[in-house]
Amino acid sequence: MVTKRTEQYIETIYEIVKKKGYARVKDVAQALGIGLSAVSEMFSKLSEEGYINYEKYGGVTLTKKGEKIAIKLSKKHKVLREFLIILGVDEEVADEDACEIEHVVKEETLDRLTKFVEFVKSHKDPHWLERFKEYYETGELPECPRTIKKDKDIKS
Repeated sequence: MVTKRTEQYIETIYEIVKKKGYARVKDVAQALGIGLSAVSEMFSKLSEEGYINYEKYGGVTLTKKGEKIAIKLSKKHKVLREFLIILGVDEEVADEDACEIEHVVKEETLDRLTKFVEFVKSHKDPHWLERFKEYYETGELPECPRTIKKDKDIKS
């Protein structure tokens, strides 16, 4: 089983490699806000476990095994981030929270969230989402548009 810490390293390496073509100890240490020796130690471990191609004092890249995990994490992160943004969470906060949640969310839950995000994005004007935002901001449940229309029809 891959640990949260291992996933964080793999994901960080993946993002750096996408930009530069390789990642160095210094790059990962800076991105994760940790010491160089801790990164070197983890690089050795990740190399032994077959997640990265690593030579001391050189750059690292992901193996197919490491890349498979990174791509899966990237997809999880994207869905979780989009879900949180749909709820009205600030984009920066959504990104940070998605980074934490992606390591613990169960596959069943992620499948539901993925379908939910796809559903919401496929509807151009989801009135219920606007009603939720109003409820969140005011604390008061807005009246259902159908109820308002029925009341007007009855009074006419």
